[in-house]
Amino acid sequence: MSVSLFRLKRTFTLGLKSLWMHRLRSTLTTLGIVFGVSSVIAMLAIGEGASKHAREQIERLGSRNIIIKSVAPPEDPENTSTGQGMRQYGLTYADAERFRNSVAEVEVIVPVRRLTQRAWYRTRKITAEVIGTVPWYPEMAPIHLEMGRFLSGTDASYRQAVCVVDTGVVEELFRFDDALNQDIKVAGDFYRIVGIVSSQNANAAAASVNADTPAPQDRGGANAGRIYIPLTTAKDRFGEISVQFGGGSGPNVEKVELQEIVVKVARDESVLPMKEILETLLKRFHAKTDYQIVVPLELLREAERTKMIFNIVLGSIAAISLLVGGIGIMNIMLATVSERTREIGIRRALGARKKDIITQFLSETLLLTLAGGVLGILLGLAIPLLVTRFGHMPTVIKSGSLILAFGISAGVGLTFGIYPAYRAANMDPIESLRHE
Repeated sequence: MSVSLFRLKRTFTLGLKSLWMHRLRSTLTTLGIVFGVSSVIAMLAIGEGASKHAREQIERLGSRNIIIKSVAPPEDPENTSTGQGMRQYGLTYADAERFRNSVAEVEVIVPVRRLTQRAWYRTRKITAEVIGTVPWYPEMAPIHLEMGRFLSGTDASYRQAVCVVDTGVVEELFRFDDALNQDIKVAGDFYRIVGIVSSQNANAAAASVNADTPAPQDRGGANAGRIYIPLTTAKDRFGEISVQFGGGSGPNVEKVELQEIVVKVARDESVLPMKEILETLLKRFHAKTDYQIVVPLELLREAERTKMIFNIVLGSIAAISLLVGGIGIMNIMLATVSERTREIGIRRALGARKKDIITQFLSETLLLTLAGGVLGILLGLAIPLLVTRFGHMPTVIKSGSLILAFGISAGVGLTFGIYPAYRAANMDPIESLRHE
């Protein structure tokens, strides 16, 4: 056993000396494996990070939630040509009541109004998303209360001028002031801040999936955060009619009662059947398709399928780069065999077996690929960190990707080193000794 270990150690020592004699060539050959291994790790990390971010956004919407949004239907050509009349579309309070009274296995129904408005505190001014909703809104949304309280039933019943703001609004409006129990001005009215919540965007996933259907009355511009007010207060103070002044065709008048209704069902198994029931109910009372149904559970399953396809594509690209690196190693080893023909003949004349020659050249190939694998892992760990820091993209490095990349590099070394080693071992010793 000790003799075998000694021979193996001597073989790798001789291989290392041989590679060191041609340092530049060995380094350039190794770069193909370095970039191949690092691309495997980096691509899988970026893909896993993007997939995880998408899954988190979708999961925030709730796996048992069904989100129904108001969507403007195609305009009537007659109304468009005259530029007169008021367009009325979207979800209504009657829809919310029908869902509550007619559909079984419904735990929570949350009607929502969304508006983009200006908000002031002293001399500071921001644009914020005003959400008119009900006190049980946190039962379906991932809201974390930082300070104070959320909206109450009393606030809704008496149409109180109170609000709950998120930390984004607090940072922009109050800076170093205490925001709780302060009054802010939204549009033309003042509201008392009774609570502060975290600024997580519960609807980011739905917004990203339906980027082409912005919420009504959202006039563009970056919102600093969210302001939650009672739905009854929003109805009284903002009304349901919005007016937009465009080109020379006159004002565009629209009436939308609710921008969104969220239905939370009792079980995950009931989500998809419930979607069909709600869609049938909406079709009965809506002449046009002025709504859109978003099911986070479907989005989550689609994200999982997309992740699998994404990983296959990225893995294939990385495998091609490793294949190119392996071909480069084979090319260099074949050149090495030609250069060392006389050395091979001398070793064979001194009693070296074919097995010894194969082991010698395989050891050199493995040293190249393993060195490239180690350097590739280090580079592959650095790239996702740089992408996260400077590109602001989430990345996730899994230990499985490191093992996979290193295993592939070793496999490439064995696969592409066998033929050059076999060719060297089968050289005629006499012809090898004559080689100049």
